[in-house]
Amino acid sequence: MVSDRLTIDLLQRALDQTGGLVSDIKPDQALLPTPCTEFDVHALVNHVVYDLRIFKTMLTGGEREPPGPDLIGDDRSAAYRAAAQDLLSTWRARGTEGMLKTRMGEFPVKWAIGQHVSDIAVHGWDIARSTGQQTDFDPEVGELALEWARDNLKPQLRGQAFGAEVSVALDAPLYDRLAGFFGRDPRPW
Repeated sequence: MVSDRLTIDLLQRALDQTGGLVSDIKPDQALLPTPCTEFDVHALVNHVVYDLRIFKTMLTGGEREPPGPDLIGDDRSAAYRAAAQDLLSTWRARGTEGMLKTRMGEFPVKWAIGQHVSDIAVHGWDIARSTGQQTDFDPEVGELALEWARDNLKPQLRGQAFGAEVSVALDAPLYDRLAGFFGRDPRPW
């Protein structure tokens, strides 16, 4: 069962993986388009930092902040690292047992780890693809993210955040299949 394999350590691996990608963004790449079509690279990293903050709020039961402000300024890597560390600290203090109330209902806490890993993994792919970085990442993170998404990201939950699944060959690289499931077209663009 996927939830038995979802751990805070796996979340940290996903965060570290995407953090490395954020750190390797060159200054002249900030305005490049991304597979997440409503964002350029700067806005996408800002969105990821926002997601990490929202994930922490989800765990603590705090008030959800509205999207919009620039959370990363001139040091996207430092902003990402701070938000990632804050989320990990919150997870470690909270633990992985019990239930969690969200805007969509009540779920086992490990469901949220899967949501976080999946979001971070697919946005890491977005960043890598946009900036010409390699996309051959941690296979366990990718496999569990894809398995979680297939179990939980149903058509009625896709809304504006995720497009319809893009058909990708079964033998395509793992992260291309993950991106396709999240509505990204992994073909070169």
